[in-house]
Amino acid sequence: MIDHLMPDIPRLYSAIAEWLACMIFILPFKKRFSKIKTAVIMAVMLVVQSGFMVVTEDVRLFFWIPCMIVAVFLMLFFIYVSCAIEITDAVYFVLIAFVVAEFMASIEWQVACYFRIAQSGVWWKEWSALILGYGMISVILFKILHVHFPEDGQMEIGWKECFSAFLIAISVFAVSNISYLTVNTPFSGRYSFEIANIRTIVDLAGIAILYAHLMQCCEMRARKELEAVQNVLQNQYAQYVQSKESIELINYKYHDLKHQIAVLRSEEDPQKREAFLDEMEAEIRQYEAQNKTGNKVLDTVLTSKSLYCNKNGITLTCVADGTLLDFMDVMDICSIFGNALDNAIECEMKIQDKEKRLIHVTVSRQKAFLILKFENYCEEKLQYQDGNIATTKKDKKYHGYGMKSIRYTVNKYGGAVTIDTKENWFDLKILIPIKEEQGN
Repeated sequence: MIDHLMPDIPRLYSAIAEWLACMIFILPFKKRFSKIKTAVIMAVMLVVQSGFMVVTEDVRLFFWIPCMIVAVFLMLFFIYVSCAIEITDAVYFVLIAFVVAEFMASIEWQVACYFRIAQSGVWWKEWSALILGYGMISVILFKILHVHFPEDGQMEIGWKECFSAFLIAISVFAVSNISYLTVNTPFSGRYSFEIANIRTIVDLAGIAILYAHLMQCCEMRARKELEAVQNVLQNQYAQYVQSKESIELINYKYHDLKHQIAVLRSEEDPQKREAFLDEMEAEIRQYEAQNKTGNKVLDTVLTSKSLYCNKNGITLTCVADGTLLDFMDVMDICSIFGNALDNAIECEMKIQDKEKRLIHVTVSRQKAFLILKFENYCEEKLQYQDGNIATTKKDKKYHGYGMKSIRYTVNKYGGAVTIDTKENWFDLKILIPIKEEQGN
């Protein structure tokens, strides 16, 4: 028969639960420091959280809430310092982690008391139950939550989402712990196991609600990112259409001028006029589209970018067999080449020496693969984040979609994107498998 009295959860157990709950969110994300420094931070925070909880074990009820607030801030500090994430993401994660820690400590202690392990006085039994209980809950929650964590580690949570999560977390905490403050409410329990049941069930419900909230935030983030990628695709296609019309007009003008020059050459002109005409013809020749790749869409994109490069002192060279792109959609060609060249041009514009502003594009086939290479000279020391180049711009939320758009498009064809930097050269390489019917 179970006694109505159940001892309070040891504060050390609560501290370990809080530490493990933080680890659930720390492990999947990119760390702010090296592995050694991160391991030191983890060890130090375990000691600090445990020490704080043990020292405040006998505080008066009046100081209990302030102590819990300090414990939450320690968890927030732990997550934010360990992971390379925004402060809003850290706040959001710590709210979920706090409810998880409350549930973890409550259910483990309740089970241990039910089977009289907590009252046995045998330390190895108590710690075995603790490790087993905490371990199972941590692994299960890690597996469930990890599915919804973004690969780049950035949830891009706003303060609005943080506030709604805060209301959920504070409501769960208030209802689950109200019996410890007073029994004179309709929601309070009067016996220790009854109180434990209320706390465990409410905390479990809180985790479910916050999990649903997390999924909603992930869906919103995915929707925004997809919209941004689609906007990039549409913009590249719009640029292609505009460039195609402009290039057609330029080519018409080019042919007209060629005839005018021929007429002028037939006249008896001074030597200076002849030199001027030679120069004029050379300048006009650069406006003739480099449309000999075999693919009209690629010709248009390359010509548009070439005109911009000529204007800004950038040398753009291309060796391409455009017929290899015939199986690709027009918008996909615009997306890949438009975004890749825009990124390369943006990099070259930062180089002061115009002789070093170099971009080279290659379109070739190697066995059953289409190979697209975009190489450009780069003087910056680039930083990588999850296989992508970390943007150097201040507004990081709204940049990097060009590369995401490229990856999104390449994935449609079952291809792969690799990025490499070597000896001041940035190399973007795309491999796309070519099916037999595509190659023919």
